[in-house]
Amino acid sequence: MHGDNEMSREDLYRVVVDSLSAHVAILDEQGVILETNDAWQKYARKNGMKDGYDCVGLNYFAICQAASLDPEDDAGRVAHGIRQVMQGELDEYLHQYPCHSPDEKRWYAVRVVPYRDKQVHRVIVTHENITPIMLVQEELVRKEEEIRSQAERLEETNIALKVLLRQRDEDKSRIEETIYTNVDRLVLPYVERLKQSRLSPAQHTLVEIIDTNLREITAPFLHSLSNLKVILTPQEIEVAGMVRSGRSSKEIAEVLNLSVSGVDFHRKSLRRKLGLTNDSTNLRSYLLSLD
Repeated sequence: MHGDNEMSREDLYRVVVDSLSAHVAILDEQGVILETNDAWQKYARKNGMKDGYDCVGLNYFAICQAASLDPEDDAGRVAHGIRQVMQGELDEYLHQYPCHSPDEKRWYAVRVVPYRDKQVHRVIVTHENITPIMLVQEELVRKEEEIRSQAERLEETNIALKVLLRQRDEDKSRIEETIYTNVDRLVLPYVERLKQSRLSPAQHTLVEIIDTNLREITAPFLHSLSNLKVILTPQEIEVAGMVRSGRSSKEIAEVLNLSVSGVDFHRKSLRRKLGLTNDSTNLRSYLLSLD
């Protein structure tokens, strides 16, 4: 009765092992294949093995050696891992390797564990098809590369946009500077002279409107000047604008109907209010920097 139970247990183990999708082989201490499962045998038949597809009696180390071109390739590493498990240096050995055919890509994971029997020195070798997992990983790597490439292109586009925006701001500043300078040099002096001449009330009103509108064009500089939190008189603001446009004290005096010394007084007052205590700091350069 006891023998029948042992037989039933062996049959049960055989059914379980044959039900596994992994290819299973049991090796003795010399590396000779003692037994293989159904998945191993089906794989051998599928890959053209005519006879002895259970591989029993073949030396696994010899198979690895025949397939190995270098001790560091997959076959050489697997053979070394099996020996380490056999000698008790490792409790378990794991390794992944490609096994591609002309028609498809395939990857396997080999696992080697000792046979749990103190009476015999054997190991169990399993080969599991992990192709679906590896294909997913390959797709993830491809997607990551694609995302990285897109990110690099976006970064390059952002850099180009920043350059264009900076160029636009520089062009805008140049245009504003040109408009301000032209209005200040070519128009406002004549408007000032008109305001000092004999005009009818209606004409004087029109000139004031023209003067106001033209000064609105130069508002960016005046706005920058007002942001300095200093109190300037209207005439100091006029002198600051003319100094900024490169007018000499004599030219400013003629336009504003002042003496040259009066203009110099306003220049000194501007330097004091703007905190330009160092004589090496040019007043016009400072005023140009306010934009």
